[in-house]
Amino acid sequence: MGPLTYDPTHCTLCPRRCGGDRTQAKGRCRMPDRPVVARAALHHWEEPPLSGTRGAGTVFFSGCSLGCVFCQNDSISQGDFGREIPVERLREIFRELVAQGAHNIDLVNPTHYAHAIAQALEAPLPVPVVWNSGGYDRVETLRALEGKIDIYLPDYKYPDAAGAKAYAGAADYPEVAQAAIREMVRQTGPCVFDGAGLLRRGVVIRHLLLPGRLAQAKEVMDWVAGTFPPNTVLFSLMSQYTPWGRAKEFPPLDRPLRRSEVRGAEAYFANLGLAGFTQGVEAVGAEYIPAFDLTGV
Repeated sequence: MGPLTYDPTHCTLCPRRCGGDRTQAKGRCRMPDRPVVARAALHHWEEPPLSGTRGAGTVFFSGCSLGCVFCQNDSISQGDFGREIPVERLREIFRELVAQGAHNIDLVNPTHYAHAIAQALEAPLPVPVVWNSGGYDRVETLRALEGKIDIYLPDYKYPDAAGAKAYAGAADYPEVAQAAIREMVRQTGPCVFDGAGLLRRGVVIRHLLLPGRLAQAKEVMDWVAGTFPPNTVLFSLMSQYTPWGRAKEFPPLDRPLRRSEVRGAEAYFANLGLAGFTQGVEAVGAEYIPAFDLTGV
């Protein structure tokens, strides 16, 4: 683990390495140097070994360095709603969530706030810390966090440069995400559970099934199965896609998933023998998007 390289006037934390002046809220993520948070509360909709019975202590950060056109959290990721807080307040939020019974501290979209999170985690917490990102993370930034993050929960969204470029303006996403996930697994090792079945350490790789992209979902699953030995990582196949944001401008993202697509992805998942989770169609809908109303901030 090396020191976190961060210059607030020339930010290179994320793979964009845009050099933006965060003291002026300028850069690809559009966010200032201090954390901007939209919600901090117990959350029951993560994977079962993360949500448990009491919920994950989720902290939703505003802004985003990836910017997918279909993001369901676009009011905070691209609309930038949230409240700017000092690192000291972020640390207090972590403690408050623990006091509420959170099984873990779940940092949602944390990539562009790695510097602030590192400071807030200088004193260890009594529960695991989850890095819940879009998978678009710099290996160098992740290495600087080693020892502070117990569980990595990355997306692996796009296995193809064409899809990544079209939907996120990030043609380098496949190789960046693969390198990031390998680093995450190097840090945590295989998944470790406590006596209650809660995840204490490890990596859970998510993939959101998108309309018209069943072949790409299979490619993602092939990569996971071929890269990591059995029982090393967990895989979470998500079928909650709802057309949102700018999706209407990008057919076939302008339509819901077809049941045949969901069935095909789930069958492929089962045939590969991946350990992990599938998500039923009951998770589809706006009611499963958290209320970004500054709760707990």
